[in-house]
Amino acid sequence: MTLREAATDTTRFGMAARILHWLMAVSIVAMIFIGGSMVGSLGNYGRLLSIHKTLGLVILVLAIIRIANRVRQRPPRQDPDPLSRPERLVATASEILMYVLFLAQPIVGWCLVSASGIPIRILGGLYLPAIVPTDAGLYAGLRTLHSVLAYALLAAFTAHICAVLFHALILRDTVLRRMTFGGSRGGSPSR
Repeated sequence: MTLREAATDTTRFGMAARILHWLMAVSIVAMIFIGGSMVGSLGNYGRLLSIHKTLGLVILVLAIIRIANRVRQRPPRQDPDPLSRPERLVATASEILMYVLFLAQPIVGWCLVSASGIPIRILGGLYLPAIVPTDAGLYAGLRTLHSVLAYALLAAFTAHICAVLFHALILRDTVLRRMTFGGSRGGSPSR
């Protein structure tokens, strides 16, 4: 399958959706490792925090673009649908949860830094405006919320990966193929 054929394949998500999906996946994985490193870091905390804030802003922008693209470009229909009705409901609910977390986590992080009173500087020297007033109590609450959302995002992300692996390795259906770029190996699996 050529790149042109992959771009016009009606059984796959559009090229923009696939690119945004994988950019976000890489960004989320990077953020998980950076966030974990920040917890145990002593010497590089400031640098990690700067990268963390920058990547959080990137994720927020990508999430907004991805949601706009999703509203504009509906997902492709599969006939027959490889997901049962309950699986489709769970997939839709988990997708909505992940989109909410993609938006909420960086916004709460932005509020958290704003509440600390520390100027919000990201890589390259760009300063972002504070979006909440400086307040120690608000900062403490937002810090807890940011941690809870991080664990929720990690759980949702892990569940998503497990579901994809289940479909790809156990069911051997076309769910993963819808979001990849390569051609189909040996044709479409029959199901």
